[in-house]
Amino acid sequence: MKPVLILQNMRHDGPAYLATWLARQGVAYELVDASLDHPLPSSISSYAALAVLGGAMSANDPLPFLRGAEQLILEAMDLGRPVIGHCLGGQLMSRALGGSVGRNPVKEIGWGEIQVADVPEARHWLGDVAGFESFHWHGETFSIPPGATRIAGNAHCANQMFVMGPHLGMQCHVEITPEMIRTWCRDWDKERVGEPPERIGGGSMQPAQVMQVDMERRCDALHRVAARLYRRWSERLSGEK
Repeated sequence: MKPVLILQNMRHDGPAYLATWLARQGVAYELVDASLDHPLPSSISSYAALAVLGGAMSANDPLPFLRGAEQLILEAMDLGRPVIGHCLGGQLMSRALGGSVGRNPVKEIGWGEIQVADVPEARHWLGDVAGFESFHWHGETFSIPPGATRIAGNAHCANQMFVMGPHLGMQCHVEITPEMIRTWCRDWDKERVGEPPERIGGGSMQPAQVMQVDMERRCDALHRVAARLYRRWSERLSGEK
């Protein structure tokens, strides 16, 4: 079987649990890291699927790597290769499909509950899961693109997940690990600059020390949800058009 192509946009935003899950399934992958100036493949044809990771830049920034990622997303979908996007990756999927990316009503950072929509597509991807706690780190969000279905949201961000056939775009970080949280928390002071005090603590932004409480257990629980999503996404890895 051909490998999965993973697009990484920033040094500290790697595949994390996604790489762990793929390795456990015996699925090979190739990582292209924009932060190391790796060139994008000219085509998705040599790959079984595409995964696009997160990043601190805006999906709207005029960066050639981002526009190239959108072209690969569209090619993968056209060829029936499953696409999955995490945070910025989900935003790039939305843009590629005719949706938009803009500022979220609030900056969402830390652990927060997600509610699963009561629609057949959500049941297809998540079974009987009605809600779960996920990790978040974003200030922008995507619209649901034409032809896609919203399958999850929460109080701080209405659109947390959308699907279109075998393709899944996510705003949340189901791939997060304790190590990544510790690394990202180094930028906490930068993220809180200019934010109203009422959003910090009990609002949409958690202090760094709060995010790191009981991380291992929380990540383990989130990874069980991620594994369910990854299994569904991977069902057509061997299928080609």
